[in-house]
Amino acid sequence: MSDRLKVLLIEHDSGFASRIGEMLGQTREVGVDVQSAPSLDDGLHRISEGSYDVVVLDVSIPDGAGLANVSLLRAEAPQVPIIVAGEMDDETVAVEAVHSGAQDYLVKGQLTSGWLERSIRYAIERHRIDLELASAEKKYHSVFDHLLEGIFRTTPEGNYLLANPALARIYGYASPEELMSGITDIGRRLYVQPDRRTEFVRLMEANDVITGFESEIFRKDGSTIWISENCRAVRDARGKLLCFEGTVEDITQRVLDTRHRQEAERRLQESETLYHSLVETLPQNIFRKDLEGRFTFANQQFCKAIGKTLAEIIGKTDADFFPALLAEKYQADDHKVTETGQPYQTVEEHQPPGRRKQYVQVVKTPLRGPDGVVTGLQGIFWDITEQRMTEEKNRRVTQLLAENRLALRARHQEMTEDLKMAREIQLSMLPQQYPSFPSPSDPSRSAFLFTHRYIPTGTVGGDFFSISALSETEAGVFICDVAGHGVRAALVTAMIRALVEELKTVAANPGEFLTRLNRDMQSMLRPTGTPLLTTAFYMVADSKERRICYANAGHPKPLLIKRKPFDVIQLVTGASPKSAASTRNPQPALGLFPNATYQTTTVDLSSGDVLMLFTDGLYEVTNTRDELYTQAMLLDEVKRIGKMPAGELFDELLTRVREFSGDKGFADDVCLVGLEVV
Repeated sequence: MSDRLKVLLIEHDSGFASRIGEMLGQTREVGVDVQSAPSLDDGLHRISEGSYDVVVLDVSIPDGAGLANVSLLRAEAPQVPIIVAGEMDDETVAVEAVHSGAQDYLVKGQLTSGWLERSIRYAIERHRIDLELASAEKKYHSVFDHLLEGIFRTTPEGNYLLANPALARIYGYASPEELMSGITDIGRRLYVQPDRRTEFVRLMEANDVITGFESEIFRKDGSTIWISENCRAVRDARGKLLCFEGTVEDITQRVLDTRHRQEAERRLQESETLYHSLVETLPQNIFRKDLEGRFTFANQQFCKAIGKTLAEIIGKTDADFFPALLAEKYQADDHKVTETGQPYQTVEEHQPPGRRKQYVQVVKTPLRGPDGVVTGLQGIFWDITEQRMTEEKNRRVTQLLAENRLALRARHQEMTEDLKMAREIQLSMLPQQYPSFPSPSDPSRSAFLFTHRYIPTGTVGGDFFSISALSETEAGVFICDVAGHGVRAALVTAMIRALVEELKTVAANPGEFLTRLNRDMQSMLRPTGTPLLTTAFYMVADSKERRICYANAGHPKPLLIKRKPFDVIQLVTGASPKSAASTRNPQPALGLFPNATYQTTTVDLSSGDVLMLFTDGLYEVTNTRDELYTQAMLLDEVKRIGKMPAGELFDELLTRVREFSGDKGFADDVCLVGLEVV
């Protein structure tokens, strides 16, 4: 709003119009320019052609339609507050006027200069607040409608009070409205297990919070999926249960993957158990023979196998117990072992009449005397028919597991490619070139020189910074650090980048900028129930006035490196750096307190000064002895090498911190931003 208020009076009574003009001419704090329109058509034309701070509308204008005129004016100029004036001192009319969109209702016969001035000021302020609320609500609904997780609010009896589009998609409905009208009894219509809703309500009444409540549910088309619910109970001040609200995640694929894995493991375990059982209980037949093929030993399993006692076996040959052809084969195999001195093994197949084929594993090894000369052989054989069958089953299981591994490897590759793309997108969000001051000018002759170093610890990170030209002589420099690192932190930095772009209208005031950014983050992250701690520092550097103004939201204090004379100063909030106590507490991080306000501090600059902004990942490093590289150590390091140009200084600091850590490196994302006054 300018120094003088522009008021449009839509009034057919010239006398009343003159009276209004005289009243507004008596205002004490600000000047007023009044323009009169004798008809509604003329008023609509004027408001479409010009810019006004407020409209005063006679409700009885002849060519109008009473309070319906308010809607016409709001449609033409939604940003302008409207005050309705009328002859009747009737509270019902006043309420209807406000409901129509007016900010106030005035009775013509009761107007005074002071009353009119207050009404105009209050109307302008109320309209501003209404616009801000509408903007915040629009942002809230944008986040609410585009979340991937389903969000719900239900009565304890099982009726939906609220659902977002994601929940409707999960349950197979076209819209939240169709979902809420289609499921009027959650316990009966949603859950596959009849008593699942009863268990849900019991747990909520007992604990007020549920996490990871997994259930199988029906979708609209009758198919079933698995969901995981996180929910909390909402109670009034007296503890009465009002409703349940929470989130829903489709975990069908995870459940199926778990079941498939468990089934594969079960089948594999059964096969292994069967295999070991066969090996442990399989009758093994052991015997020994001399060089003439006579038996010299046999165990009880062998005796049982051929149906003879040990006394009946010793001194006999294969020809005494087996058919001639088999006896000749056994003796030929024995001869290979005793002649070559090498072990011999084979699998023999037998097809007894009227029975299935049998397999026998045979192993024969030479026996040697003390002088190493072969004196005979030892043989062992056992039935491996069942083992052969088990091996075939194991082969099929192994093949299945190999196919599963290939599928998992392909999924891993896909996720790796997705993260690679996410990293490229995040890096593209950082400044690709620096602005010049004054702008436009030759970058090599700019009053400010910028440099930065950005090192994410993972594929994507939670640090972010931006450098923007606010005017031909002013630069806005922003840096933030979202708690943690990885995909969640990267998503929050993307949201912050968008909010920073939207707040350019207040970018010249660092305190207001961080206050608005904190409020917007609260509005967007509160519905998720999982706000992330975010520290931030924002400053406006003026190349003409040679000064900076800044505000800090729980972020590590930047360093001001003075070159003439050389000194390194921490930028604190609320006082000049030299006079402020080093133990001064910073203002709160973003996203913690919805009503937090941030203070702006101003510091003068000199030629050669360097401003060093950084995130805590630069110094929160431990070495192999678990010793911490502290912020105080970083300050001492800068005091030792701070006379270097900003780029060389940053590279040397990174090198020295890495040397301190040994082979551990940085544990968190690292971001440094430098501004040098030429």
